[in-house]
Amino acid sequence: MAPPRNRRPGFSRRAQYGLFIGYMGLIGGGLVGAVLLLLSTFNPPAFAPLRGVVAEITTPIASGFHWVRRGLGGIPQGIGSYFNVHGENARLKKQLADNALSVSRAQTLDQENRRLREMVKLRDVTTDAIVAARLVNSSSSSTRRYATLNAGSWQGVKRGQPVRDPSGLVGQVIETSPNSARVLLVVDPESIVPVRRTRDGLPAIASGRGDGLIDIRSASVATMGFRPGDVFVTSGTGGVFSPNIPVARVVRTQGDIAIAQPAVNPDALDFALVQQTFLPEPVATPTPSPSPSPTAAQPRSAP
Repeated sequence: MAPPRNRRPGFSRRAQYGLFIGYMGLIGGGLVGAVLLLLSTFNPPAFAPLRGVVAEITTPIASGFHWVRRGLGGIPQGIGSYFNVHGENARLKKQLADNALSVSRAQTLDQENRRLREMVKLRDVTTDAIVAARLVNSSSSSTRRYATLNAGSWQGVKRGQPVRDPSGLVGQVIETSPNSARVLLVVDPESIVPVRRTRDGLPAIASGRGDGLIDIRSASVATMGFRPGDVFVTSGTGGVFSPNIPVARVVRTQGDIAIAQPAVNPDALDFALVQQTFLPEPVATPTPSPSPSPTAAQPRSAP
C-alpha cells in the first residue's frame, strides 16, 4: 500500500503547536542574526557590549571543553609516560643496588689494603718477624678457639712462636705442618699470657674464657683493683711474647677479676704476623761422652 501524500500533522494540536513554535524560533533566530549582523557592520561600538556578554557566557563552556579535550588527548601520553617512568625506576633501582655492591666491595678492599699496609709497616720495624700469613679459618662456635695459618715449617714457623697483627696479640703456634700451622688464640681457655697494666705496670695474667673475652687476674701479692678501660700489654715474662704487644682492654670487673675485650678479633682478620720468641730457646749442652778407661797392657805371647 502506497504511503499517503498528505504529510500534515493532522488534527493533533500538540504537533501543530510544536511545528508552529519551531517555525517561529527559526524565523526569530534568523531575524536576530540579521539584526546583529547589521549592528556589527554599521555600528560596531554598540555591538561590543553584546559581544562581551556572549563571550562571558561561552568562555567557561569553551574552557571546560578545552580541558576535557586536552585531558583525553593526554591519556595515551600519560600511559606511555607511566610505563617509561616504571621502567626507568626499575633501571635506577638496579643501578643503585649495583653501586651499593661496588661501594661495599671498595670498602672491603680499602680495609684489607689498610691492614696490609699496617702489616708491612709492622714487619719493616720488627726485627723478629718470621712470615706474614693468611688466617684461613678460626673456630668461633666452640669453646676451644683455634685458627689456621697458611704457612708452616717450610716457611720457618715453629711451635711456640707468637702470632700478632698491628692491633695486638692473636695467639701462639701450637702445631706445625709443612705448609700450615695451628694457632691457639688468646681467647681460648688454655691460653695464658703474662701481661702488665700500661698505667702503672701492674703484673697480671690474661687467660681466655672461651666466649670471646679474656679474664685478667693480678699476679701481685697486694690486692690491686681493676677499672674499666685499663689496657694490658704483654710483659715479656716467660720469654715467649715480646713486651708491649696490646692484649686486652677491661670492659667490666667481677670481684678480683677483670673481664676484658681482646685487642684483636680473630674472626675479622685476614693476615697475621708470626714472630720469633722473645728469648731464644736454650741450646742443649752436649753431654760429654765418658773417656775409655786405660787397660793394662797385655804381655805378648812368645812365638
